[in-house]
Parts: sequence; structure tokens; C-alpha cells
Amino acid sequence: MDVNREVNNGRGPVDYKVSYGAKNSTLVEFKLASNKSLERNLERQVEIYKQANLTDKAIKVIMFFTDEEQKKLNDILNKLGLQGCEEIILIDARNDNKPSASIA
Repeated sequence: MDVNREVNNGRGPVDYKVSYGAKNSTLVEFKLASNKSLERNLERQVEIYKQANLTDKAIKVIMFFTDEEQKKLNDILNKLGLQGCEEIILIDARNDNKPSASIA
């Protein structure tokens, strides 16, 4: 298994490329929900990276910190038909909806 970060195969760097042999690789792209280009990136960016890296597998990890970011993210995912997509992982980084580890 091989994990590389910021792999640039000619179309810009993808955050991570995880490979298991020459013909089995998955791209991992991290995004913040606050990113103003999030919708465009979800539509196009990873597809370009997949072509440049000769793979058809990619995971998009999106982190949100507020209720507003979560709503914006859900609106974008619904618009693009990506809500519930297995290739998209959402990280709830809000600090107001979880008990403190030191108190729990």
C-alpha cells in the first residue's frame, strides 16, 4: 500500500492518492464547506484529477463547522444529486452539538 500527498500528474495536485499496486488507486480530496468554489469543485475538479491519475475511484471529504455551512453543503449536494453518495464523506466539526470528552 502506498499513500502520497499532493500528487500532481499535470492537472493540479490532488490531496492524497492511495494505491495498492499499479492499477488500484483511489484519490482523496478534502474540502471545507465554506469554500466558495465547492459546487464547481464537486462537479468538475475530482473528475479532472481522476483522468490525470488514470483511476475511476475518488473520495471527497467535506468538513463543516456551522449549521449554516451544513445547510449550504446539503443544498449543493441535493442540487448536484449527490446527497447520500458513498464517495462523499461529511465531517461534522461543529463544536456546539457534542459533549466535551473531558465531561462525558
